Amino acid sequence: MKMDKPESPGSHQQRPTILTPWFWVVAGSVMLLIVALLLPKPDPTVAHQGKDTGSQAETPRKVRSNSNIKLPKSLSTQRKAHEDQTASAAEVVAGKLSQFARARRDIAHKMAKRFGVELGEDVDRFFQAAEAGQWEETQGLFNSLWKQRDSGAEGLRKVWGPILETFGVAEQAHIWPAQTLLDYGHAIMDSLKPGMVYIGGTDSGRFIPTLMNETTEGEHHIILTQNGMADNTYLQYLRFLYGDQIPMLNDEDNQRAFQDYVSDAQKRLDHDQQFPDEPRQIRNGEDVRQTDGRLQVSGQVAVMAINERLVQMLMEKNPDVSFAIEQSFALKSTYPGATTLGPIMELRVQDSQNALTQDRAAQAVDYWQTAAQQVLSDADASDSLWVRKTWSKMAAEQGALLLNQNYTAEAEAEFRIANQICPSSPEAVFKYVDLLLNQKRIAEATQVAERGATADPQNAQFRDLVAQLTKLKAK
Repeated sequence: MKMDKPESPGSHQQRPTILTPWFWVVAGSVMLLIVALLLPKPDPTVAHQGKDTGSQAETPRKVRSNSNIKLPKSLSTQRKAHEDQTASAAEVVAGKLSQFARARRDIAHKMAKRFGVELGEDVDRFFQAAEAGQWEETQGLFNSLWKQRDSGAEGLRKVWGPILETFGVAEQAHIWPAQTLLDYGHAIMDSLKPGMVYIGGTDSGRFIPTLMNETTEGEHHIILTQNGMADNTYLQYLRFLYGDQIPMLNDEDNQRAFQDYVSDAQKRLDHDQQFPDEPRQIRNGEDVRQTDGRLQVSGQVAVMAINERLVQMLMEKNPDVSFAIEQSFALKSTYPGATTLGPIMELRVQDSQNALTQDRAAQAVDYWQTAAQQVLSDADASDSLWVRKTWSKMAAEQGALLLNQNYTAEAEAEFRIANQICPSSPEAVFKYVDLLLNQKRIAEATQVAERGATADPQNAQFRDLVAQLTKLKAK
């Protein structure tokens, strides 16, 4: 049987800017159809236009940035001590971007030499524009390089990793207010334990820590993304960067993960065809079909399922290494043994002292109450839809972990906080609504959905959700 491999995320999933969606899938309750939600990233041109309306949170008292957030380790002061205290936040970020672009340009040339490919002048012009902080030129050159790559420029495919990371970092530096970017980066990096591998998910959760990691003195962590694992060229990039530090995934691992996924998809498709009256096993948004004796799988759900298998393989190859993650797409197979770690999650916790307990879940709620106060009381952060959606999603993802481990009250508290930070955050809305529906709290679920629809009146999924809940409440 011939099988088509799903389109690699290297062709769309890994590309930042408006063309790359953040893909959220939220499980619906027994009283509501499963909701599959595709949310385009906020347009950078409107990300700073103002606050959402309809938030249930009162404006808390003014607090100094990071003054009340207790990070899990004492690196916050140490890391900030290395930053130029006389420079403005904008100057610090600009300097970091310049340093990062120079370093990634050197890596691109080293990779080109290693793989025996030639780089055109546009590549150097791209890195020079990024180094100089010239956003519009950086963006234009990246789009040109992207088209060349899609047209078959093998040299660009070989060195795409440093090009993409430089663009992703430059985009975040352009979108985020400078001090909020530094605060966010410190909040993640200061949470990491020594020797910990960090897996980023969303563009902010991947590229901002990458920038901070590469441009701050002290320990440098291995940083990668869950979104690119199914792309062989990305795995090649990881081996180039980190192959001398830990065992990395190879092409054979990639192929095995794909074959395992296809075999599983075939079984689930066969079930759905043989037992049409039973619940479907093919997931919502998963495109699996049989065509002329060939199984075809495509779409982001399929790619992310392969990515999840590859994350597990990487962890299996490194049994003594600790891992942390900021999710773009929930990797539920990693939930057993996971725990909260500042704003992110630690995977495969092997000692009881750090395991997820009732006390630790309560501490996580305390963390997010303080983080929400910080975000909402800071003018630059609260005025940026992009910033608030980023923090809101992280709170909602942690809440999902707590719910999975049956800490329901703490999960609800984190969903509520996520909605306070950004009532138009889809994952915050749908995760909270799902929990409330499972407890038959339909009126409260309707209020959450209505706040989301008020905050984002253009969101058709919110309007549909409100309509469904209204009908449900009327029964």
